[in-house]
Formats: sequence, C-alpha cells, structure tokens
Amino acid sequence: MTDEDAQHTDAPDGTGEKAPGATAALAADAPAAPLGAATAASQGAASADPGTPAPGTTHAARKPARTASAKPTAPKRPKTLCIDVGGTGLKASVVDAGGKLVADRVRVPTTYPCPPERLVEMLTALVAPLPGYERVAVGFPGVVRRGVVLSAPHFVTAKGPGSNIVPKLETAWHNFALADAMSTSLGKPVRTANDADLQGLEVASGEGLELVVTLGTGVGTALLIGGRLAPHLELAHHPFRKGGTYNDQLGDAALRRIGPKKWRRRVDEAIANFESLFNYDRLFVGGGNARHLKGHVGADVTLVDNVAGILGGLRLWEIDPL
Repeated sequence: MTDEDAQHTDAPDGTGEKAPGATAALAADAPAAPLGAATAASQGAASADPGTPAPGTTHAARKPARTASAKPTAPKRPKTLCIDVGGTGLKASVVDAGGKLVADRVRVPTTYPCPPERLVEMLTALVAPLPGYERVAVGFPGVVRRGVVLSAPHFVTAKGPGSNIVPKLETAWHNFALADAMSTSLGKPVRTANDADLQGLEVASGEGLELVVTLGTGVGTALLIGGRLAPHLELAHHPFRKGGTYNDQLGDAALRRIGPKKWRRRVDEAIANFESLFNYDRLFVGGGNARHLKGHVGADVTLVDNVAGILGGLRLWEIDPL
C-alpha cells in the first residue's frame, strides 16, 4: 500500500488543479494551498403556465398536465467521491468531471484491529462532511476483483502492518464484497480497485508498457499496457533481498529503521529488478515516500504526486474494471 501519511512523510495536500489524465511531477516536499469546497447544482427551466389553454382549445378539451414524476436521469457531469484507503491513513475528497478536487481532502488515521465492517464505518464517517456526489471510487491496498476483496495484507493484522496476522481477520476479509458494503452504506454506486492501480490510471500516458510503483506504508505496483490495466500483481510480497520481500525492505518501517540513504540504494536495486522483469517503456514512482527520491533518480523515472491516488478514482469510472 502506498500511504503518504506515514508520520515522517506527511506533507500538505496538493491543489489537484490539473488537466484530466495527467499528474504533475512530484514536488513532494513543496506544500500547496488547500482547496476550497464547491458544490454545483442545476435547475431546470420554468415550464409554461398549465392553467392557460392554447389558442383554439378549451380547458375541457385540453389534456390535463402530467404530474407523475419522470424517471430520474443521471447527471451529465457527475461528481465522484474518491477514497484512498491506506495502512496508516484513510483519505477522501470529491472530484468533478474535469478531474479537479472540489473540496479539501479529509483524513483520519487507520485504526486496528480493522475488520471489514469497521472499515466501512470509518469510511462512512470520514466522507460525511464532504459535498454531494453521484458515485464512489475506492482504492484499496490489496487484491480486489469486481468489487470483492481477495487479499488485505494490512487489515488482517492485529495492530497494523508488521504485526501478527489474526486468522479470524483473514477469514473475514477474504471474499468480502467491499463495493456492495460501501454502496449500501453510502446509497451510491461504488467501484473498487487496488490503490496502486488507481494511481496508474491517473498518471500513465497510455503509450506502451508502463509500470507504476508506489512507496508508502508498503510497496504498490500497477502495470498498464496502452493505458489499460493488466491484472493486478502483488509484487510487494515477492522475495527481494536477504530473505525479505519488497514490503519488508522498502516499506515505511524499513525507511525509518535504515534511513533515506540506504533506503534509496534499495530502491535502485528494486527498479533494476523491475526493469529486467518487465522491460517497461516508462516507469512512474509515487506514494508518500517518493519525496525521498527527488534528485536521486535518473531521467527515465518520473516522480508523481500522491494525489493521483485520489484523482485516479475518476478514471476508474471510465473503464471496465477487472
């Protein structure tokens, strides 16, 4: 999972003022002003007075006005509630059809233990102050397919990432219908996907084979071919070095333990592995800890702002999710 809200990496939110489908290169250590909230509403034009008959007709001959309510129509430019679920923090905002945040991002810490029902409760409370929206997108740190959670590495633990796994939580999270549960709680249609995949949808150029790596609480990856998401791979849990996984060696706990200098060398090693494995055309690196890489990566690596984890929710509604 990528989470910008690790204690030592927390940075003020970006403005989100960007064109759709593109995320500015990360200036992760440069804070920006918060966004103002704005909510749009539309009103229909006034109809003619039904009490005035048309010329040449009488009230008796004229058909009575139809008062039955018409079928509701979906807004032409719907707003999307975008939720970024992290191992240390839960974040959300509302995005308009043009890809701009229309409200300040809200955030609360992720608390543990965190069974599915508890997460739904926390997210529902988190988004309550936000302005209106017509649909919801949720980025989740695990494997999600058609709205169903297949794995939830952070949330099956007793006290959060790195703590002991609780068998009852493993059972509770496996095959949990997160999209349905959130839809029932919020009363809106909901789509869910892996959180790194959402970042990938936002930042990818749509040309060739593109890899997105997110560095935060853990490590996230997304692979896109011609702008289309490939099936999600949990590379974070694969062996990396000295018997540890990518999560073990590159996650936030490792960064705190060994410091930025040694951690950057490990990131370089991981990038070399990914390049040999995928032969990608472009590599994007984001997440809260990507700020430590600024000035330390080559020109072939694009650093991206972690706000892409929010904005990618809009893109999720533009594709047929896996």
